[in-house]
Amino acid sequence: MQTRCHLSVLIHEQAKKYGNRTALTFQHFGSKAWKNVSWNQFSQRVKQVSNALLNLGIKPQDKIAVFAQNCIQYLYTDFGAYGVRAISIPFYATSSEQQIQYMIADAQVKILFVGEQEQYDKAHRIFALCPSLERIVVFDSSVRVSSHDPHTLTFEAFIKLGENLPRQSEVEALWGQATDDDLCNILYTSGTTGDSKGVMLSYGQYAAALKANDEVVPVDESDSVINFLPFTHIFERGWAYLCLSEGARLIVNTNPREIQEAMRQTHPTCMCSVPRFWEKVYQAVKDKMDNATGLQRKLMFRALAVGRRYNIEYLSRGKRPPLSLAMEYKLMDRMVLSLVRKQIGLLKPNIFPTAGARVSPEVEEFVHSVGICMIVGYGLTESLATVSCDHKGEPYTIGSVGHPISSIEVKISESGEVLLKGPTITPGYYKRDEANATAFDADGFFHTGDVGYMRDGELFLTERIKDLFKTSNGKYIAPQMVESLLLVDKYIDQVAVIADEHKFVSALVVPEFRLLEEYARQNNLKFDSREQMCADERIHRFIMERIDTLQQQLAKYEQVKRIALLPHHFTMEAGELTNTLKIRRPVIYKNYKDIIEKMYED
Repeated sequence: MQTRCHLSVLIHEQAKKYGNRTALTFQHFGSKAWKNVSWNQFSQRVKQVSNALLNLGIKPQDKIAVFAQNCIQYLYTDFGAYGVRAISIPFYATSSEQQIQYMIADAQVKILFVGEQEQYDKAHRIFALCPSLERIVVFDSSVRVSSHDPHTLTFEAFIKLGENLPRQSEVEALWGQATDDDLCNILYTSGTTGDSKGVMLSYGQYAAALKANDEVVPVDESDSVINFLPFTHIFERGWAYLCLSEGARLIVNTNPREIQEAMRQTHPTCMCSVPRFWEKVYQAVKDKMDNATGLQRKLMFRALAVGRRYNIEYLSRGKRPPLSLAMEYKLMDRMVLSLVRKQIGLLKPNIFPTAGARVSPEVEEFVHSVGICMIVGYGLTESLATVSCDHKGEPYTIGSVGHPISSIEVKISESGEVLLKGPTITPGYYKRDEANATAFDADGFFHTGDVGYMRDGELFLTERIKDLFKTSNGKYIAPQMVESLLLVDKYIDQVAVIADEHKFVSALVVPEFRLLEEYARQNNLKFDSREQMCADERIHRFIMERIDTLQQQLAKYEQVKRIALLPHHFTMEAGELTNTLKIRRPVIYKNYKDIIEKMYED
């Protein structure tokens, strides 16, 4: 049963309830061994952080920031800050010096907590440029702190300031003064089109979101929940807080690149993720099927077909499968599908919320077919994550983003834009009066920038308004829809669709180099470099043929007619990706201007 209380005391209330039961499973920086932290230990460390913050002069609604990857210290710091009514501001661990300098100055951050060497080095270099910044606290004990840095503390030294809870009576007084109107977080959006804006999130928004999600998301104290997305991402942050409020065990995964290995070691029952994770799983299983022997391949195809009939044609539509199908599914599940899940690390899967980008219907069907309950949803930082989601055990439609949660009012404007109103919606952007004036209409509805429609109580999204392309022939193209279709192919790692003001659709394609190089070797195609491989007409033809197969369902004017293969990835360093790995189209168009123009030469 969910514990409903102010976030300032959530961990302490759970400690009273669960005591020495495991709350967190984690790895120390640089270690491969998994360790456990009980609810009592979690509560004690949070209290120490609260006391230490008071000893460093933090007052109610002062700002601290966390510039780190996921780690247990991150959680201690956030909840310790909530305990003294401070505002915690998360920075992506991959943020640049310019980005963190801007956010520190914009929010007037007083203490910056950093993760590893990379984050410390950036923070140290910009410290003198940030007048509000008083201290840096380093989580990783192996970080080399500059000998000319009197402002930095290790996390161990910081904790010592609150070790014996010298100011606990003041902390508890602040718990009593905490209100839902206090600001909890300011989350800076990564911005696909311009400067990042600080989204204000109050404790009242969290309270409303946790209550509404509890009504429809079946996670409880029996679940083990692994973190995949960074806590900076509102999806992971809101999901993690929901799981903590339900008494679930959090498995804190510090390195997202090792998520599959971490899953196989810890066997989570739940994980929230973006669609790209499941696209990679889908590609891996398809690759295994392609390389299987005749009998194995036939069995795997049969198992997926049975899984699709059972889970999609019947259960997703609220229909009871016939006995013969149920028996065959049970057999195929034991012989094949359970092995697929085990390979991912899922022995007892519960639910797997997925949002953040368009989910390919092909991938969604596959995940359900292998017996994994993908909960497709939709949300924004401005809505404190969930706007809508599928409900486990209830009918759902492949391609929808589920039913709106109870606290939120969804309205579709005359132009098709999704508008939102309710207690989970942000009060606005921090110090951005002009942006706030355009973000909300006269009735208080927030403009999402997403185009969609409601059907039978479910929300369907079609595209981002700013992303809609209009070709020179007057046809509208939804690039994210086309991109999600192409990303299903195992030989394609990244793609950016081009169409705006052009006479046809083209695409910049970054191949999955490992698989493409393997294909080249198998077909005796020899190359000295990736540049040479991507320029080869035979490789170009091979990728184009695969794209043509994938896009048969599209209208002719939506189909990609020409492609350019790029020998390197889009990167955050080049400004081509946001911190959440969404492509920044204006930057990509600028960086690849010559290549794009060449695709349109007659």
